[in-house]
This record gives sequence, C-alpha cells and structure tokens, in this order.
Amino acid sequence: MSIIQFMSPPMPHYITCGEDTYYNGDSHAARNKIGVFDFILVTQGSLHMAEEEKNYEVQAGQYLLLLPDRSHRSLRACKMTTHFFWLHFQTLGSWNELSEHASFIYPNQDDVYSPLEQFSCFIPQFGDLYTPELSYSLMKQLNLLKAQPLSSDRWKQQVLFQELLFKLTEGERILQNRPHIVIAEQAASFLRENYRSPISYSQLAERLHFHPNYISLCMKRVYGCTPLEFITRYRVDQAKLLLIHTNEQIGKIAEDSGFGSFPFFIRCFTKHTGFRPKAFRMNYRI
Repeated sequence: MSIIQFMSPPMPHYITCGEDTYYNGDSHAARNKIGVFDFILVTQGSLHMAEEEKNYEVQAGQYLLLLPDRSHRSLRACKMTTHFFWLHFQTLGSWNELSEHASFIYPNQDDVYSPLEQFSCFIPQFGDLYTPELSYSLMKQLNLLKAQPLSSDRWKQQVLFQELLFKLTEGERILQNRPHIVIAEQAASFLRENYRSPISYSQLAERLHFHPNYISLCMKRVYGCTPLEFITRYRVDQAKLLLIHTNEQIGKIAEDSGFGSFPFFIRCFTKHTGFRPKAFRMNYRI
C-alpha cells in the first residue's frame, strides 16, 4: 500500500468538493494529470477505479486518493447504485509517494527567515475510514459551505478539510506496519533534541534499543542519509539561523550548533550552502 507524504507547512489546502450517485451502467470519467489531488469517499455501493497500472475496488466506508500527476479511469461500470463524495485539494509544499523502497523528503530549510519546524503528514492512498460517519458528516458540511459567501466560510472549509485529513491517519496507526519509519523518526527526533552535544552511535543505540547498523539502515531508507549526515545537515541549518539572527562570533556559532571543530564547521557549512559562514551572513546584512 502506498502512503502519500506531505511536507508541512504549508498544509494541503481545500479547493472544492461535491457528491454524486452512479446507477447501473454508469462509470467515472477518465482523466489525465488533472493537477489536483482527487479524493473519493464511497458511502454506498462500490467504484472500480484504475490509476495507471494500479487497480482499486472502493467500497462503502472506503476512500481513494488519486494523484495529480497520474491518469485515472473506471475499470468497469457500476452494477449497483453507488453514492460517493469527491474533493479536490492541492499543496504548495513538497509531496512524495512512499513505496517500500522510497525515501522521505528531507525538510527544506533554505528560507532562513522562516525557521518553522517542518513535519510530515502521512496519508494512505487507499483504505478504510476509521470513523465513516464522522467523515461523511465532514463532507456534508464542506458541501453546505460552498453556497456560503463569506470569507469566514472559506476558513471554515479549510479547518474542516484538515480535520478530515487527520481522520484518514488516526495518529500513527499507518506506521504500525512500517517499523523502519518509526525507528528513523525516533532517531531523527533524538538527533534534533541533542544536536548541541557530541553524539555517538552507541548513545543512539542505547536510546533506541537497536543496533547502530540497523538504525543507520532505517535512516538511509527513510531519510536517504546516515545519522551522521542527518545531524550534520541539521547543525548547518541551525548555524544558518544564528548567522542571520544574531551577532555572535562565527566560532561561537560553530560551538552552539554542535560542531566540535571549527575547521570541520567551515568545511561542512561551505559544502551544504555554497558559502563560507562570513559570506553567508553578509549576504543577508545591509
């Protein structure tokens, strides 16, 4: 089962929605790269859909998330009365389809003036609704708000949409069958919390209760890098913020960012940013 990873903020945003009923012989239109995520939630009957080479039977109480850069079509016409809600949304952030061998997106910290901590939203592409009646209710409310003219109603739509997305994940349930994701995220959290201090593989192993080699494999599979590469990149991100937002000496910034060696800091910073620290700071100073 594919999981769609959305890097946030910015959060995915609602565009429009509706509902439809198909009868015996009706089928969903074939579309190609429509440029938005097409969320389908079936309340009665079943839809037989295909997204390129993947086939789905979406039954009552299930949903399907069709991707904006793929083609989709009906596999066959409905044989019974089928009712479903549909919703289009998009994101201005990065997204990725996670398969068994895909890597996560590493948060982009290039915007040094917006030091927001980014995080991943994981949504299975297809599955059962954990709370069907609540999901149906949210879709009905979104539909009703379409006829309302106020800007506050547009805001309500976005809030309801975020609640609907969260109901598709129900916290961390989707990660239960992917322990490598859990281990990699726990390792990344430990590294971020302790980046100012020297960190060894043995400390990481003691904290997570797994062999260092296994932790490293999990992080490479999930983040596409080793724990050392991850913490180095994170320390560089922190140094960038300190160079912009403080007047500290560069040597002090290297220390506060967790680099034990000043020459090593210079090499790492230059490698990841293309600038030496002083030049990077002057680029943002008047």
